[in-house]
Amino acid sequence: MQKTESIKTYLKPLAYAGGALVLILILFSTCCTVVDSGEVGIRFHKWSLNEQDYGGVEGTCKGWVFYNPITTNVFTYPTFTQRKQYETFSVNAKDASLFEMDPTIAYRINPEKACDIFTKYRVGVKELEEGYIRTCIYEAYRTCANQYTSDSLMSNRANFERDVRTRLEKSLMSEGFLVEEFTSKITPPASLLSMIDAKNTAIQSALKAENEVKEAEANAKIAVAKAEGNAKAMKIKADAEAYYNRTIAASLSPMIVQEDMIEKWDGKMPQIVGGNGMMMDISKIMSKQK
Repeated sequence: MQKTESIKTYLKPLAYAGGALVLILILFSTCCTVVDSGEVGIRFHKWSLNEQDYGGVEGTCKGWVFYNPITTNVFTYPTFTQRKQYETFSVNAKDASLFEMDPTIAYRINPEKACDIFTKYRVGVKELEEGYIRTCIYEAYRTCANQYTSDSLMSNRANFERDVRTRLEKSLMSEGFLVEEFTSKITPPASLLSMIDAKNTAIQSALKAENEVKEAEANAKIAVAKAEGNAKAMKIKADAEAYYNRTIAASLSPMIVQEDMIEKWDGKMPQIVGGNGMMMDISKIMSKQK
């Protein structure tokens, strides 16, 4: 009996110490939080009697943060890049054609404006993405699309996306959001797609016909060149043959004439031989000599 009482006496301080330790752990877990290097903490009062203390925000904090959980709390925002892909937006162009946009944005919160964001919206990142940021993206699309007709929007996609991003950056940056990337897939209406396909088909057909014409012209030029070449070759050959014939004829004519004279001569001397306008009777001259 005495031994049991001594054990109880020994364990009682340990129980008190254990209870105190549990109480300290509970208080520590509710009165302390850790804000890591990729976040920014905002310490704020749950309520404030001062009307000018808008939002009750004390300021930003990092690391181990101790606070009174009854009157104070700590809210955190990530400061690293967030990426969000939105569902399809539908906006009208200047001529009322309906375009579909599928945007993707990469952004981060400016730590210097984290308190302003919390004070104004008092929600987390997911709520901001589906609320304010989504509204800004839609407004940027809607406003910029109204400056383009359907054809000009399709022909100037890069300019359109640049205009949207410029407007989006302006609205988000003023609230404390930094846009790092912004891309979008633009889908025109089905009727415009059909017109574009028909236009591309016509262009391809025209190019094909133009190429065929150029090919025919090239073939014709080749044929003409061949014909001209053949004609020139034949002319050169004919000129050569004519020259050859003239040369041969010129060299053979005196011989042919002499041969013909010899064949036709009857052995008698000609009675008259003329030269230099003078005529002589050779037979008389021969008789005198006799």
